[in-house]
Formats: sequence, C-alpha cells, structure tokens
Amino acid sequence: MNERPTKTAVIALGGNALAPSGARSTIHDQFRHTRESLGPIVQLALDGWRLCVVHGNGPQVGDELLRNELARREASPLPLGVLVAATAGWIGYMVQQSLHNALRRAGSERHVATVITQVHVDPADPALANPTKFIGHEIPAARAAELSDDGIPVKPDGRGRLRRVVPSPVPTAIHELEVIRTLLASDTIVIAAGGGGAPIYFDAELRGWEGVDAVVDKDLAATVLARDLGAELLIILTDVDAVYLDWGKPTQRALTRISAEEAERLDREGAFGEGSMGQKVREAIQFARRTGGRAVITELRRGIEAVRGEAGTTITA
Repeated sequence: MNERPTKTAVIALGGNALAPSGARSTIHDQFRHTRESLGPIVQLALDGWRLCVVHGNGPQVGDELLRNELARREASPLPLGVLVAATAGWIGYMVQQSLHNALRRAGSERHVATVITQVHVDPADPALANPTKFIGHEIPAARAAELSDDGIPVKPDGRGRLRRVVPSPVPTAIHELEVIRTLLASDTIVIAAGGGGAPIYFDAELRGWEGVDAVVDKDLAATVLARDLGAELLIILTDVDAVYLDWGKPTQRALTRISAEEAERLDREGAFGEGSMGQKVREAIQFARRTGGRAVITELRRGIEAVRGEAGTTITA
C-alpha cells in the first residue's frame, strides 16, 4: 500500500474522453477509450491523493434517448432524469472496472466504488425552460426537422453541427456528499456525480425528493462536489492542452498560471468566448476562491504534468 492519502482531488472527465466527438463508438470502443484515459488518474492514486472522478455523459445519454425513440413502440420510454442515472451506472461500471485493473497492474490495492449521485437543483431555475446543453451526436437536417416538428429542440453547436439540446439547471448541492466523504476517508477512489448527477428537487407537497428531466453540466457538478468536500485540487480535463488567449489566431498563447482575479478580468473582456472553455474558466475561478485550492484545466494526456505545474492552465485564488 501507498502512504495514506492526505489531500483530495476531484477530476472532471469529459464524456468525449470515453466516446470521442464525431465518432460512433461501440461499447467495445468505449471500454478501450476508458482504459486509455486512466493513466493520469492511476498516477495520482499512486502519488497518494484521495480521488473523486466525475465523468460526463453527453454522447452516451444522447444515444440512450435515441434508443428510447426507436424502441418506443415495444418498450415504455424512460424520462431523461432516469437516463442520466442509467448512464452514470454503466459508465461508472466501465471506469470502475478499468481503474481497478490498472491499479492492480501498478501494484496498488486501493478500492474503487461508483456512487449513483443525485444533485439538488432549483425547480424555478430559468435554465429548465431554456434548453441549451448539447447531447448526442450530429443529426442529419431531415431528422432535425422531424424532431423540431415534434417539439424536441435542436440547435447548431459550436462547430455548426445540428444536435439535440436539453435543459441544464445549476446544481446547488450533492445529495450523497456524506457517503462520498466516508468512502474517500477509507482510501476508496470514488466515481461520483456521473453525467453531472441526476437532478432532483424537494417537493414540499409530496414531502420528498423528485427527479427533473434535465442534464447537469459535469464541470458544474464537479465544482460543487470539490467545494463541499474541501478538496485541494480540481482538475478539469478537456480536449485542449491549456486555456488560450487569441485562440485560433496567429497570436494565440497559452495561459500557464493565473490568479482568479486576472482570469475573471479576462473573462469579462470576452477573452475565452461564450463556449465551453469560458464556462470551465468560470468554474475554476469559483472553486479557487471558495476553497483556496487550485484548479487545473488541461487535456487528458497532460494531466499529471499539469498537476505538477508543468502543463495546462492553473488558476489560484
């Protein structure tokens, strides 16, 4: 066994790391991509970190909706919130099994557990009435028109591809926080808030928790989880090696280390755009300010280097 971990890191792993964008990945492909994605996580485990992995599910939950639609005459369709929990289960199974095998090959006896996680949202969140989160793969124009006629929103993404959009409310708390905290304290590596977690709200009339048909952004969920766990490190893994200024221009340059104050100023000036990178930077700022920890944004293969300050973008309070 390694020395008992004393610091906690939350790692936000994109769904595209398991099913690359634009690819129609089979389950066998996704297992292969999962195994290939775990190197940085295994190394952090060997370095003695308590670890909580949050994964996305954008491609996978879109596929589940498609299966729902194709099979609706033979089997009753499942609501979106249930599909989020379902994908958290089978993606968690892939990550858990692959990570367990990788740890044993590396000589580590640490255990891995998946927690199907619910996240609290506000039922009055305006985002529930304004679908903006892209899920699934590109849809042909004719199919997009059919979906729109059925009242299912479709929009072009940042690359001009037509894709489904669903509501994405802001998470406020992690329902299973104490379960996750207990597992981490026992040196168990936890896979939690998969797909951003299944969104729920407290129904005063029913006096209990109820589900919401929406998909929570996994980076938002990871930030709330890292904040409430008191983690020292938040790692947001994406498809570029760092945050860039003047992205796509001859003058583009990577930001290596930056304060939350400076990052916020650049964000106000529109330096990161309104796409996913701007959102990731805002989450990193929020985490750094609320915890005093550091947030790292980088691509998967540079994860360990970024933790050591040798790659990626680090944002501190």
